[in-house]
Amino acid sequence: GPEQPPLGVTLTESLVARRNLPQSAETQSPASRSAALMALCTVRLDRENIGAIGRLQSLQEVHSLYLQQNRIEKIENLNCLPNLRFLSLSGNRIRKVENLRPLQHLRFLDLSQNQIETLDPDELPRSLRLLDLTGNECTHRDGYRELVLGALPRLLQLDAQPVPGHPEPAPLEEEEEEEGSSPSSEDEEDESLCEPSGPFTAGKDFFMDLHWELAERSRRRQREALHEHETRLQLLEEMQERRRLLPPPASE
Repeated sequence: GPEQPPLGVTLTESLVARRNLPQSAETQSPASRSAALMALCTVRLDRENIGAIGRLQSLQEVHSLYLQQNRIEKIENLNCLPNLRFLSLSGNRIRKVENLRPLQHLRFLDLSQNQIETLDPDELPRSLRLLDLTGNECTHRDGYRELVLGALPRLLQLDAQPVPGHPEPAPLEEEEEEEGSSPSSEDEEDESLCEPSGPFTAGKDFFMDLHWELAERSRRRQREALHEHETRLQLLEEMQERRRLLPPPASE
């Protein structure tokens, strides 16, 4: 028979535990293991032959989820990860962007090397700062870049290309989006990423754009601009770490 089942395995909490908790967790009580899962900030499940994303109740604190190089066909069941900021689904079999709008804190989304032919930009969270769709048919359609940039007012980088002088969100819109979290929660979250970042090697052009942009901002917005700058650096560091740790995808 075939070496791999056609559907692959389903992403479950036990799979998360096997790969992301120390081996001693296997002998723990269910309550102890559940507590350990609830404390996870980063979940790595790349190259696990995952075909479907199951419902994950115990992962409320996860902010980074690595699911690249699997066999996932549908984006689903991620609304139980309300604090997700970093999601890699590169190198899967996804045909449609869907079920991401509930992720209101998502900053980085890698959907490169999938099978997305048409893109509905309304399905993308407006909180996104970095988006990668390279290797999908949708990127070759007329007006693709303008469509995405029009739908994502906070986007800083699209398909590894910086967004020049991206328009700023209106203050009211920003307040509405951050409503429901305490004023300092995002600052605390940004300062306490759970894992150390790798060496940082972003392109010089990106920083020239960044410094020009910061210099042009009005005094009224300077504090917000600095916060945006720090957020951008952290996201790029996490992206660099991902690319440093993972070998290039094997050609099938």
